[in-house]
Amino acid sequence: MRNVLAFDFGGGSGRAVIAHFDGSKIELEEIHRFDNEPVMINGSLCWDVLRLYHELKRGLVRAKHICKLECIGIDTWGVDFGLLDSDGRLMSNPYHYRDSKNIGYADKAASFMSRKRLYAETGTQIMDINTLFQLLSLQDIQPSLMTNASLMLPMPDLMAYFLTGVKSCERSIASTASMMNIKTGKWSDKVIDKFALRRSLLPEIVDSGSVKGMLSESVCRELDMTPIPVAAVCGHDTQCAAFAVPSKPEKDVIFISCGTWSLFGTELDSPVLTENSARLGLSNEVGFGGRITYLKNIIGLWLIQETKRYLHSNDETYTYAELEQLALEAEPLRFFIDPDDSVFVPPGNIPERVREYCEKTGQGKPQSLGSVVRCIYESLALKYRMALDEIRTCTGKNFSAVHIVGGGAKDGLLCQMTADVCALPVYAGPKEATVYGNAAMQLMAIGAIVDQDYARSVIAASEPVTLYSPREEWFDAYERFKGIINK
Repeated sequence: MRNVLAFDFGGGSGRAVIAHFDGSKIELEEIHRFDNEPVMINGSLCWDVLRLYHELKRGLVRAKHICKLECIGIDTWGVDFGLLDSDGRLMSNPYHYRDSKNIGYADKAASFMSRKRLYAETGTQIMDINTLFQLLSLQDIQPSLMTNASLMLPMPDLMAYFLTGVKSCERSIASTASMMNIKTGKWSDKVIDKFALRRSLLPEIVDSGSVKGMLSESVCRELDMTPIPVAAVCGHDTQCAAFAVPSKPEKDVIFISCGTWSLFGTELDSPVLTENSARLGLSNEVGFGGRITYLKNIIGLWLIQETKRYLHSNDETYTYAELEQLALEAEPLRFFIDPDDSVFVPPGNIPERVREYCEKTGQGKPQSLGSVVRCIYESLALKYRMALDEIRTCTGKNFSAVHIVGGGAKDGLLCQMTADVCALPVYAGPKEATVYGNAAMQLMAIGAIVDQDYARSVIAASEPVTLYSPREEWFDAYERFKGIINK
């Protein structure tokens, strides 16, 4: 039995999971789960990074009492980062990508480099939340912080640095920053020069599947552990999930890594950098082995999660199953929203914003909570169909199926809606795709798994997949949806 420890930090929670590999299947054992709630301080939304690191260490301590570990891997969400000073100390809590300081900086960046040229260089969807634009906002808002910063480390690399003392950046997470040349896989000299960034601020980029370093002497002493390698798994959780999609390499399929965000895309041999691709907001990111993950970032189950959280804060407590049941009881295909409209980005009263959006777009106002929740689910599925059409147009490919992986694979209502609107079979699972991908890359790093194809066959054997076949035609609803969100 080979045992590795995967840390998966999501936008709302994190967990430590031991992956036990017997040579043919991976068995996951979750040993620690914790909240990941941002903190508002002096009007800024920040990640409580030291608390997250504390929880990481608690996971390590629990794991060492269960089995002998051979490796550790860390994945997180994309774009956010910490800044180190010249002594290697963290200068401030990392800002949350939803912090208001980022608003409008994608537009301001055009004065440095046109959107067309930036996309052609990096292949990354232009969004205010991207690392590059966050750095621009800090140059304006906190110039002293930027002046004194010695190094920028994305979140998974920051956690690995705390454990090992090694300062490097894994390639998949670097590709979310809008600062990496998508063709060379290196930091872009053109972007660095145009935006007047210091080259020394950007760490060395290392390959996915390599070993970053060993647990440092101080960490081993504190936790009473022996040195263990920390692997550079795909630091971006989306790429860990894409790695785990149980599809045949010769088939053209769509995957949806469905959690707080929905990452809707496919794997390609080379990036798509056309003007049409840029206009449609499609993104080229780097996955394991340098493969391109061509995708659309869509706000995902955040809308349901934040609805549940907001209701709970007002003493209205619902489970996700109860919200889904309310949606099933509501009138179908009545109200639609654009899930990616900026009005839905900040935390808060999502149900009221849904009602206001529907009323503003001439649809009337959904009154019941079930109508609001059904509107969110249906709008997500319809946005998936729009992304499918866009990727078909830009790649010229006809896709045979949709694979939904991650937490959304547990949501039968969304999976069935996706099959219906896309008119394609939907394969739901593995639910723990991110952790499987993280663990499999660690197993490759220590020589227990030979390559990605074998890794995918192991993952496919490790967790059952549920098939959802299309049942009804959503053509009229899709046309109405497009008319509403394009107003």
